[in-house]
Amino acid sequence: MRPLAGPVLITAAALVLTACGSSDSSSSAASSAAKLSVKSAYMPQPVTDSLAAGFLVIENDGGTTDELTSVTSDIAQDVTVHETTGQSMQEVAGLKVPADGELVLKSGGNHLMFENLKRKPKEGETVALRLNFTKSEAITVEMPVKSATYQPTSGH
Repeated sequence: MRPLAGPVLITAAALVLTACGSSDSSSSAASSAAKLSVKSAYMPQPVTDSLAAGFLVIENDGGTTDELTSVTSDIAQDVTVHETTGQSMQEVAGLKVPADGELVLKSGGNHLMFENLKRKPKEGETVALRLNFTKSEAITVEMPVKSATYQPTSGH
């Protein structure tokens, strides 16, 4: 039985090393996934009864690009994603959230439009919304309603 001990130990060691290698590669894949969070969210108090805008920053601390594909909120019949280029804005199917970067939705730039409001939110209230992505789990955000003339000092 002595001559088999060497090959058995070598085979066992190879299996252990292979298992370690497999778990390392899966954990590195997990660490490169998109890791999304939201900051600086706000809605200026709407000036009309039917439309409102929303602004926020989606940070991605992961190594994979994701895409904001849709937004829902119980305060509006529709929430659309708009891209601003120069002086024109248009509804788009989604906006990229770059790997190790951020998607900034700000006044004068890309933004959310809350259309066909079910009620007009007032300054001091919060509006709940759900952000849906191509790869990541949806994120629920409590967006504070600020004055109609609010200008953030940082974040966007």
